Amino acid sequence: MAAQTTPDGKAQATEMFVAHRNLLFTVAYEMLGSAADAEDVLQETWLRWVRVDLDTVLDQRAYLVRITTRQSLDRLRTLGRRRESYVGPWLPEPLLTTPDVAEDVELAESVSMAMLLVLETLTPIERAVFVLREVFDLDYDEIADAVDKTPAAVRQLAYRARAHVAARRPRGIVSPNESRDALAAFQRAIETGDLQHLLDLLAPDVVFLGDGGGIKQAALSPIIGADLVAALLTAGLPRIGAEMTVEPAQLNGHPALILRLDGTIDTVVAVRIDDGLITGLYSVRNPDKLSRTETETALRR
Repeated sequence: MAAQTTPDGKAQATEMFVAHRNLLFTVAYEMLGSAADAEDVLQETWLRWVRVDLDTVLDQRAYLVRITTRQSLDRLRTLGRRRESYVGPWLPEPLLTTPDVAEDVELAESVSMAMLLVLETLTPIERAVFVLREVFDLDYDEIADAVDKTPAAVRQLAYRARAHVAARRPRGIVSPNESRDALAAFQRAIETGDLQHLLDLLAPDVVFLGDGGGIKQAALSPIIGADLVAALLTAGLPRIGAEMTVEPAQLNGHPALILRLDGTIDTVVAVRIDDGLITGLYSVRNPDKLSRTETETALRR
């Protein structure tokens, strides 16, 4: 489209971009699992958006989502190659989210650490289609424009992605109270060193993933099983009691724990809960991923 050069046109473009910025960030973050990369995508989206002749755009929101989706797909393919050389397990970048994210149950589920890890198992195009359809409720024609596929192909991609996610997602939506109770009990267990209480909270097949990114010490492979996970946690309990403080927080729309060392965030712990037991423990220590845990991030659908 023709380049946009008038001051009035740029002002209008800026107004529309700012109005939809939180939505666009959420689209990019759900596709990438990284706030830093989502911000880069938004910068690229803005650079393309400001050159568009707005008189030719019928639906500015849809157009912005299309640009963001295409930029996210390009970035996702690059990230896939980069993550192959990542040291240890890769976990999404946690976000300190505003209270309204938790109130939107579907949005909170879609940005949970557990769901973002499920989305990592999709192909880039399947992930884009799933996010746009299931989270943002775009129609198939709009998605087709965004991913350069036919509506019929998008329907097939959506069907495959839904089936794939359904087989791997948490078995039911956990209420905020249930999550808070489980985290509170987990916090008490690690603060008191009560091994039996800790074992009572963990599912037999619980999985622990630690992300240090090769910068901070972390388990280099998944730890599976209640006994092994409990042993790993109890080995670190003396340090938590003597050097670290533990505080609850709302991360990615769900209760989580933040561990501070000398007042600085050292570790973020999120959980997956199924049938009242902790089935997934996600520990993020990579300092490059902790910058969005001090100030709240607004997400929108």
